[in-house]
Amino acid sequence: MARSGGSTDRIGRTLPAVTLAGGTIATSTLLTDGATDAVAIPVSPARAGDDALVPGEGTADAAARYGIDLAEIGERARLAGNPGDLYVLQLPRPVGSSVALPWAGLPPRLVLVGVGAGRPDDLRRAGAALARATRGLGRVVTTIGAEARQTASQAAAAARAVAEGYLLAAYAPLRITANDDTKEPAELVLLGRDGTRAAAAIAAAGTAATATWLVRDLATTPSNTKNPAWMAEQARRLGTAAGLDVAVRGPRELGEFGGILAVGAGSVSPPRLVTVGYTPATFTPGSGKHVVVVGKGITYDTGGLSIKPSDAMVPMKTDMTGAAVALATVLGAAADGVAHRVTAVLPLAENHVGASSYRPGDVLTMFGGTTVEIANTDAEGRLVLADALAWADATLDPDVLIDVATLTGAATIGLGKQHAALYSADPLLVEDLVAAGQASGERAWHMPLVEEYEEAVRSQVADLRHVPLDKKIGGGSITAALFLRHFVGTRTWAHLDIAGPARSTSDRHEVSEGATGFGARLLLRYLDDLR
Repeated sequence: MARSGGSTDRIGRTLPAVTLAGGTIATSTLLTDGATDAVAIPVSPARAGDDALVPGEGTADAAARYGIDLAEIGERARLAGNPGDLYVLQLPRPVGSSVALPWAGLPPRLVLVGVGAGRPDDLRRAGAALARATRGLGRVVTTIGAEARQTASQAAAAARAVAEGYLLAAYAPLRITANDDTKEPAELVLLGRDGTRAAAAIAAAGTAATATWLVRDLATTPSNTKNPAWMAEQARRLGTAAGLDVAVRGPRELGEFGGILAVGAGSVSPPRLVTVGYTPATFTPGSGKHVVVVGKGITYDTGGLSIKPSDAMVPMKTDMTGAAVALATVLGAAADGVAHRVTAVLPLAENHVGASSYRPGDVLTMFGGTTVEIANTDAEGRLVLADALAWADATLDPDVLIDVATLTGAATIGLGKQHAALYSADPLLVEDLVAAGQASGERAWHMPLVEEYEEAVRSQVADLRHVPLDKKIGGGSITAALFLRHFVGTRTWAHLDIAGPARSTSDRHEVSEGATGFGARLLLRYLDDLR
């Protein structure tokens, strides 16, 4: 079936199935029902002083049932057993009816997958490698993560990690073509696991992966389709379907939002401000917290009059990733039934060049009355965030206020492509977000709000200057965070600059090429663990 990046029926896709089954490779009838195409078994690196791979759960059963020395196969394939190492053994079929092979009637593929030390990160990578190696098959059965000597908690964490890695790497971008030959991912069966706790872990993995897929799909949708009105409609459609409270404000209702209006003024597609709210059925003040997530929603960024070089414009359809993360977070929170009230705030605009474009040297009046001198129209993200943060502070009464944005190249230079830059003056919030990053695999690095750099956002003609006058100060990610801090009042606040990890130049483990969806899993884990 053709996939259309311009249609809405593909936004919010159904993920491949991941299910649980009891039994072992020695006894499971799943291997003989004709529907399983591959069996995947785990291997670990050799122990010190030994050259042999360490077989994982199910390896001995598979060797016995298939009549194959899998240790020798692993050695010949030069597998090291590191997380994500993989070898597919395609078994030959018999020639003639008189030839009897030990594996007759069994799935024709055995997949040896390295699981390293078996930590959640390792298992996530193993699951991701398996997804990519088996795309196009019907069903894959695996014992990865099903080690016998585990507590119930460890078993659930292992099942979640394998499932999450598998689902994240099973993603394929939406294609706009009449001849889509993209192979569908296989159904995954986690063998040797059952019970309520494991089922809950699989459901949590599905929620996290669904959120990430949504962010990726929204971010990769081309901007000739994805303008502020289109993004607002996706939020309305998905939020309404989930039973959430959705409000969309158009240009006529944004008169006090000087930053959002200025950024969107040069485009024929006017800006929007969207809120999507989830309130648990049993929520009362004091029973949980109100967490507001504000996401930068620049549906395309030319840089405005401070125009970008052409090469730098190519990935700018993804500059609304922060808004997509905020939307995916509130939808995921509702699906998970978290105990806290969650509101996503999406300031949406297109930063274009036109007769009405805002200019360097302009002074804008933001929501709440703060005036801002403009120095570079390509630093538009902090303007729409500032309006949205000030509005959230004034009207939503959040206990925790978090903004997420592909904001600065400086964050990428400082931290690379695998860590978000995290800014907050609240130690507990920092601790919780860093821990959520570690648990989810979407890591955040706590950065300093350097008070000596505060002078960088001072202006001689307005309350604030949104980019530094003195470029010798440097610290572009820090000064952006200092600017945003002026719009959050006294709230418990954190800023996540995801400019680095939001995009990838290649597939790597559970990370997909292009838009990665970074941020949604981190925030969902934070909400799950928040007390």
